[in-house]
Amino acid sequence: MWMITGGAGFIGAHVVRAMTQGGQRVMVYDDLSTGSRDRVPDSVPLVVGSVLDGPRLDAAIREHGVTGVVHVAGKKQVGESVERPLHYYRENVTGLQTLLETMTANAVDRLVFSSSAAVYGMPDVDLVTEETDCRPLSPYGESKLVGEWLINAVSRAHGLRSAALRYFNVAGSATPELADTGVFNLIPMVFERLETGEAPRIFGDDYATPDGTCVRDYIHVEDIASAHLAAAVRLTRAAEGTALTLNVGRGEGSSVREMVDRILKVTDKQGVDPEVADRRPGDAARVVASADRVREELGWSAQYGLDDMIESAWEGWRHRHA
Repeated sequence: MWMITGGAGFIGAHVVRAMTQGGQRVMVYDDLSTGSRDRVPDSVPLVVGSVLDGPRLDAAIREHGVTGVVHVAGKKQVGESVERPLHYYRENVTGLQTLLETMTANAVDRLVFSSSAAVYGMPDVDLVTEETDCRPLSPYGESKLVGEWLINAVSRAHGLRSAALRYFNVAGSATPELADTGVFNLIPMVFERLETGEAPRIFGDDYATPDGTCVRDYIHVEDIASAHLAAAVRLTRAAEGTALTLNVGRGEGSSVREMVDRILKVTDKQGVDPEVADRRPGDAARVVASADRVREELGWSAQYGLDDMIESAWEGWRHRHA
């Protein structure tokens, strides 16, 4: 049985869907602070609790016979982490520490960890590999990197088998009901501005990129979910102490202007001219994954393209605002 922390959230619910479709037995552990019960299928057990609550975690692991954990729960907004660093370290680092202590006490020895490309900061490289220096720019990125260090230490000391998945820019939805309800990423931010009659906003058009706007590696949330399934399967046959660190991206860069143009086409707003604003502090010109290692280790590669992400996100947006 796999316990999926944060399984009632946007990414977590997609992981639940992928793992159940892949034949894995799962249960969800979520405090419902940002997740929703409606995202959890009736056939999947749900325990409401915080990862900071050791006794609650212990009871859930024992009751459901948990043998592995996919840890998606955590706080993930970069800007908020700058304003509330203690909150982010408590939720993302102390919460992980509590989870690892409970897992170790119950001999649960498999962990798939949701990390982030935010651990890299502003890498000055064409493709970001897992060996690229990690210089996070926010408490959020720091908390994910510290989490990786902690997991690796537990793997060495206790034989934990782990995989840290460094997501790049997640977008899209498997179904309209599972769509992202936040407005923190590029695609929903453009949708929101279009809905209010405002022009999409591009932050900076003077970067050293082909069209002057930032270049990112966008990946469909269904691909993110399938990578978790592949990692979970890989860990079932891994040696004790295995600790994998893997980028999860398409290995292809797309500029902000290209994405906005595609969004305008999907939403039938081609006549709208984007508004260019000042650069945002901390935005790197280019952050694109090398996806070689995840393909070699897991036999995994992304299956969806940009239009799949935008069209599915648009269906979810319209469903939510119907």
